[in-house]
Amino acid sequence: MAPRPSSKNARVSASDRRGDGSPAFLLAQVGAHAAAKFAERLGPLGLTPAHVGSLRMIAASGGASQQEVAERLGMFPSRFVALLDELQDRGLVRRLENPHDRRVYLLEVTAQGKEVLQAVGRVAREHQDALLGALTADERDLLASLLSRVAEHQGLRPGVHPGFARLRPEARRGSRAASSP
Repeated sequence: MAPRPSSKNARVSASDRRGDGSPAFLLAQVGAHAAAKFAERLGPLGLTPAHVGSLRMIAASGGASQQEVAERLGMFPSRFVALLDELQDRGLVRRLENPHDRRVYLLEVTAQGKEVLQAVGRVAREHQDALLGALTADERDLLASLLSRVAEHQGLRPGVHPGFARLRPEARRGSRAASSP
């Protein structure tokens, strides 16, 4: 005879005991699937999710410096420069001289970059519709609300994918991880 679950775990189902129905597992499963599918959908635009996140942050930052944008993304500045170079080479962003400090460049999305962001928006909406097709509009709103609460509770930066932190150098990431709870 199977042991009776404690009152704390009284509602544990068979699928939860196997691990395939736990909310944490399902979040990881759907998250990995969603990330892979989004990257796939970006392919025709010649962009990666890191390019898109950087471009969106530059657009939202209103002329911030390279260092400020890297910090907002949680990226090591030298890693951000490589992404920025790729975006600039494609004509999507430009570096402007800072009139107050010639050592610092300010970032601006070009007209072509704005067009690409519009295309990315269409891809993102199509992606969301495909991913959440099983849910009603009310269920999507509820899911977004619940996930926002979880993200806030976990200390995640609003609008920033935590994968940007993995673009930090190994030694730096190791020291951050050691100081994290």
